[in-house]
Amino acid sequence: MKKLLTLCVFALAFLFAKGGISDTTVLKPKAVFGREARVISYILDKYHYRRIELNDSLSAAILQSYINELDNNKTYFLASDITSFDKYKYSIDDLTRNEDVNPAYEIYAVFEKRYQERMDYVFSSLIGKNFDYSIDEYYDSERDKTAWATNPAELNDIWRKIIKSQALSLTLSGKKSDEIADILKKRYDRFLKSFHQFKSEDVFNIYMNCITEAFDPHTNYLSPKASELFKQSMSLSLEGIGAQLSAENDYTKVVKILPGGDADKSGKLHVNDLIIGVGQGKDGEMVDVVGWRLDDVVKLIKGSKGTLVRLQIYPVVTGINGPSHEITLVRDKIKLEDQAAKKNLIKYQFNGKEMKLGIITLPGFYMDFDAYQKGDPDYRSTTRDVKKLIEELKGEGIDGLVMDLRNNGGGSLMEAIDLTGLFIKDGPVVQVRSPNNQVQVGQDDDKTIAYNGPLVVLTNRFSASASEIFAGAIQDYQRGVIAGESTYGKGTVQRVQDLKQVMNDKEMNEPVGELKYTFQKFYRVSGSSTQHKGVIPDIKLPSALDAEQYGESANLSALPWDVIGAASFQKTSDISDKTIASLNKSYDDRIKHDPTLKNFIVDTDDLRKNLHQTNISLNEAKRKKQMEEAEKKKASESLDTKLTSTKEGLPQNEIQKLKDEYLREGLLILSELVAKRIG
Repeated sequence: MKKLLTLCVFALAFLFAKGGISDTTVLKPKAVFGREARVISYILDKYHYRRIELNDSLSAAILQSYINELDNNKTYFLASDITSFDKYKYSIDDLTRNEDVNPAYEIYAVFEKRYQERMDYVFSSLIGKNFDYSIDEYYDSERDKTAWATNPAELNDIWRKIIKSQALSLTLSGKKSDEIADILKKRYDRFLKSFHQFKSEDVFNIYMNCITEAFDPHTNYLSPKASELFKQSMSLSLEGIGAQLSAENDYTKVVKILPGGDADKSGKLHVNDLIIGVGQGKDGEMVDVVGWRLDDVVKLIKGSKGTLVRLQIYPVVTGINGPSHEITLVRDKIKLEDQAAKKNLIKYQFNGKEMKLGIITLPGFYMDFDAYQKGDPDYRSTTRDVKKLIEELKGEGIDGLVMDLRNNGGGSLMEAIDLTGLFIKDGPVVQVRSPNNQVQVGQDDDKTIAYNGPLVVLTNRFSASASEIFAGAIQDYQRGVIAGESTYGKGTVQRVQDLKQVMNDKEMNEPVGELKYTFQKFYRVSGSSTQHKGVIPDIKLPSALDAEQYGESANLSALPWDVIGAASFQKTSDISDKTIASLNKSYDDRIKHDPTLKNFIVDTDDLRKNLHQTNISLNEAKRKKQMEEAEKKKASESLDTKLTSTKEGLPQNEIQKLKDEYLREGLLILSELVAKRIG
């Protein structure tokens, strides 16, 4: 899986700087790094959920991971370099326990050398080159599965295609040859400058995270700086455009849109969009950020509340083969209120009866612990807010309710339990197993039910952790229908250990980091783990995302799915296998006859193909045609939307007007549930 912002803070921020370093700079480990490494290996051996020791097998995986982190696209190292690193294949475990982290720096020194060779070639032979764009050739932007280059000539050709592709993109955007040369020179000068800033601590961060993530992807080393950033990220007060970013190859990718920010409210930015430029205000210079460090791009995008920032992006719908677009966003402060649950009411005519369908959108499972501990009777929490919204919707006479958990990455476990309790009488909600096989049951003891009507829960691939506990419990109790995509599959629990407390070295003045490690695992009341597989919906809606690329199952070191004994619980009679079969039949009928759903499926298939499209044409005519087709398709979709909204004969109701096809389908499923209960 492509790593998200949290991991990038302490592991990947460097990767795509791809800059140079002076010949006189030699990065060496500090003495404290060896001691941190030894303590980390001890904690993982003794307390990680897996209960396995750092061994030769993990050493081999760590070595491979570290090489990939330095050169994930195989554009620097030679095959001979990789062979030379084999001497560390089965010794990293022993060296780590002996406070020896030198392999990280010896491998990195080779990377420095190869990097400098590549940059020398780029500046001497490629920037300013007049490329022949009539040749029919391609560049594969995802080279992780290709073989390592065997000689410098092979790397030269790879880099020729990289620069040619970048130059062609600039050509198609209307830039002249002298402008292109200037942009590329500044771009690679920036790479060099960024790499000059790389420090010994950065090498250690990457290396240690390769060691920790060999145990599982959610076990991470947090450097002193990364630890502080991690704590800041837990705050619900964020200033900016409201987007979570990661580094992917030379681009900055949008991985999550946060509710409440202008990226969310304006609808201009989407998940998987690629940011290639950042401009300040209405007319500030558009700064090319291709290849920049992630944290440097974030600094450009963040700013004071109310100010404008312009982004040059490759939209996900067309990708890097399509044209870039410029959008303008307003920075703002995202507060707790913006992240809190919200409600909406939709009216729908179904078989001659007007239905009122409620929607509660839940971005996360939150609780104001500070206010709670201070005894504030009005402290905010997910369950309290949702209960209040349900009462308001019931007062408006709703016939059914959609709980929208899409992109909800989780949060408080207790809130997941309490929220489930609003929909069931009482009983177990989740099981939590420790490494010694002890199982604790998270129980809802409140016998009151806030809402007992028809219920649909919407999920997608980015519904994770606490979201999966809630959705899994609703499904196991047969209390409602789950619709959408399979969820993320994060069924593990982490704790954070301050390494200074364990090291207890009074003579040590150097700051040390923290270790976040997995120590428990979640299970549904049915006994099935939410880990790896996630929650599989009762009604699967079209998805452009493959589990192999997005979600827990994309991580090689992810803990496995398994099953324990079921808890004792009483299912409701709200949903049966017959009900699910009937709803799926109706959905299949809509696929055949509903033009809106048909178009959505086609668009989703196109998006899936685009996400898998890594072969980039370096032929100007072909690239231009691809761009024109993408623009034509986009214009056609806009026209179709206008025609659909005004076409006679279509039901004129609020569901029909929705542009959110997942929500539209969720409401249609809910309306059928309501009709079945009435009928």
